[in-house]
Amino acid sequence: MKAPHLNRRLALETPARVADGAGGFSESWDVLGTLWAEVNARSGTERFEAGAPRSRVAYRITVRAAPQGSSMRPAPEQRFTEGGRAFVIRAVAEHDPAGRFLTCFADEEVAA
Repeated sequence: MKAPHLNRRLALETPARVADGAGGFSESWDVLGTLWAEVNARSGTERFEAGAPRSRVAYRITVRAAPQGSSMRPAPEQRFTEGGRAFVIRAVAEHDPAGRFLTCFADEEVAA
């Protein structure tokens, strides 16, 4: 198996709930760190929401593995960011039998 080409630097972020003082909360994102990744588009769709087009592209993002329980191990509902782009992680699987890399299946949504 060929090793992935980790040529993109992505920030790994996790959701954080912040109390709004009125009994509710707002969601923000905490940066856990940065990872080098290989990013490959898989498929894309476009749909209309509230009368406006919205495109979604599915990506396969490969990163070096981190041990179970490590804060740097990507997990579903976390996200990767790169500049103004955000890739929401939907699932994570081992990329190779030795467990040296992880494949993250992620979506990027863009309002047109």
